[in-house]
Amino acid sequence: MSDGMDGKDNNVEDAAALERIIKGRWSCRAFRPEPVADATLTAILTLAQHTASWNNVQPWHVTITRGAATERFRQMMVARVIAGAAPEPDFPFPREYREPYQARRRACGFQLYDAVGIARGDKEAYQRQSLRNFEFFDAPHVALIATDEALGPYGAVDCGAYVTQFMLAARAHGVATIAQAALALHSGAIRAHFTMPDTWRIVCGISFGYADPAHPINGYRTPRAAIDEAVRFVDA
Repeated sequence: MSDGMDGKDNNVEDAAALERIIKGRWSCRAFRPEPVADATLTAILTLAQHTASWNNVQPWHVTITRGAATERFRQMMVARVIAGAAPEPDFPFPREYREPYQARRRACGFQLYDAVGIARGDKEAYQRQSLRNFEFFDAPHVALIATDEALGPYGAVDCGAYVTQFMLAARAHGVATIAQAALALHSGAIRAHFTMPDTWRIVCGISFGYADPAHPINGYRTPRAAIDEAVRFVDA
């Protein structure tokens, strides 16, 4: 019981709750069809709106699909991919994956393929699984995150922070998510489909809803690098 003097007990409880939410978040790749209630969605968006941003400009523009709008968007994206539409991202994708990034990326991919029984080198199966990105893994909702082109990379960085806060807020409310850079490959088509201003730049999408716990693709978790692989301390 806290004595009300220093709040240490509250700090411990808050840290434990945050740790549980952060470690409990994962990228869902199979969703159930039922939508997220408006009240829950409002609660998630209210928390996400507290994301820190450069000079507090809050540069994110969020477009969320529901119901028939999700289905129309899904059909449009799948049709583009099947037709072989050329990628048109607003922000350049990585030029290459050097080590250790390539090894981490490959390990993640192999975990995914192993979970759904795709054999190494089965290119047709790889393509079918890749198409699932544009089916939003059957999610009932997609949140499209855009920023203003005049803000450059700082607007995109702030949107990245918003994506994280949105996903953690969703997790706290029992809603599963997956951030999808793949959707941004078709930024021009997305702008046209949703009649977005020409000045908006698509950062990524977030497919979200309630996870299908029975699907094997939701059964694996990716590892994280050790702190000493990512952090350097300088004392003098």
